[in-house]
Amino acid sequence: MKARVHVMLKNGVLDPQGEAVRHALGALGFDSVKGVRQGKVIELDLADGTSEADVTEMCEKLLANTVIESYSVEMA
Repeated sequence: MKARVHVMLKNGVLDPQGEAVRHALGALGFDSVKGVRQGKVIELDLADGTSEADVTEMCEKLLANTVIESYSVEMA
């Protein structure tokens, strides 16, 4: 069983990495990019029987800083 966790900074939280990417794209001539938000994807290979609630608990305790980040879980 696999799970994919998408972690992104919450709206209103400054994203210096995203801003650096936006600036670099502009320097390469991609002037149509007005903003970039950068996040991360975490893929978990799980034992059978692991629930989405278990993965959510992993996110709350370690995988995401819930003060400044939001996350979503996909189970496959």
